[in-house]
Amino acid sequence: MKQRNESELLHLAAGWCSSCERCVSEVRKKLTEAGASPEVSERIITRLVEEKFMDEARFCRSFVKDRFRFNGWGRIRIRHELQQKGIASRLIAEALDELDDETCRSALSNLLKTKKRTVKGRSEYDVFRKLYRFACGRGFEGALISSCLKPLFNETYSVDEEI
Repeated sequence: MKQRNESELLHLAAGWCSSCERCVSEVRKKLTEAGASPEVSERIITRLVEEKFMDEARFCRSFVKDRFRFNGWGRIRIRHELQQKGIASRLIAEALDELDDETCRSALSNLLKTKKRTVKGRSEYDVFRKLYRFACGRGFEGALISSCLKPLFNETYSVDEEI
């Protein structure tokens, strides 16, 4: 592998950051893969932050909007993914606060209506459980899931330990 100097690594990272929002951990990983030492990586990251190529808060807001809108993820899953990237809890909370409760409810309701058409079960309760688990896997909160599922079923089911 070709050894790159600090200037080349800086240009590589700047180009990568300018293509879309990146967080510090992603850039650090990319620089390590490109052969940068930890000291060089930190200098490059510091410079990228100073020159506004990277901004953790901006990344966090963008990540939340994109994952909610395009992937159909809920707050729990988004929070977990951001924590895995090493984002500060304060920034995660601020970004998630920008998600409107009614928007989440509407998106989940539409997602569940669409999914219900394809889910097969032995009973209506079985379909309810499968939809509940599906929404949990997408990272939505239990109370929100229950409130969105109730209008889809004739009977009122409660969430128990079995789900």
